[in-house]
Amino acid sequence: MKIISWNVNGIRAASQKGFLPFIEAATPDILCIQETKAHDHQLEDALLNIPGYSAYFHSGEKKGYSGTAVYYKTEPLAIRTGLSDPEFNNEGRTIIMEYPDFILYNVYFPNGQKDAERLAFKMDFNRCIQNDVQELLAAGKNVIVCGDINIAHREIDLKNPKENAKRSGFLPEERAWVDDFLSIGMVDSWRVQHPEAIKYSWWSYRFNARANNAGWRIDSFFVSENFMSQVDSTDILDEVMGSDHCPIVLTLK
Repeated sequence: MKIISWNVNGIRAASQKGFLPFIEAATPDILCIQETKAHDHQLEDALLNIPGYSAYFHSGEKKGYSGTAVYYKTEPLAIRTGLSDPEFNNEGRTIIMEYPDFILYNVYFPNGQKDAERLAFKMDFNRCIQNDVQELLAAGKNVIVCGDINIAHREIDLKNPKENAKRSGFLPEERAWVDDFLSIGMVDSWRVQHPEAIKYSWWSYRFNARANNAGWRIDSFFVSENFMSQVDSTDILDEVMGSDHCPIVLTLK
């Protein structure tokens, strides 16, 4: 089973930049999209009804902002949205799909760059999802959390760590949260399989960042430790254009 996660930075914009041909060529079993920036009623039929796929959208209350979606070939046992605390559920950030062997979270984690209040919201959101996942792990469930994490965990995960040490996305408290999240029994699947590799998943639109590969690895598949044995491969498709992020891939055995 191939699962792809991609922050498309606006699904309507991405549709003009090769989104549908990418799906046709990549043939994911599940495609998790973040930052759709649209409600489903605003989308053309070609985006709502991709041949071979069912679709589910979770849009935010604010139009043109945030939002997640999933396209899938196999019907899940259940599909739901949101975290346990309703405070975090009005921006369309989370879709949860339950399959026989695992529970998949498609998450657009908040960005904390706006101000201190937004950073606090981000950290509270992160702690809430950590608690939710920990409960599932305690119940013996296999969990996959994918999406735009909006945090580069270690210095190897961004081009210019020293210059960004005081920028949200690489703050000490954000990086410490990733440590906390991994400590509950989750692993960063790509880093497990590629311990020394340098590859990025997001580049600023400014300063020719992508052309210079001055990026950040802020998109991830976190997998419960016991389920990592079922992961065949992971990849970052940094050659795929269409957004300021590129798709990432998790293939299960």
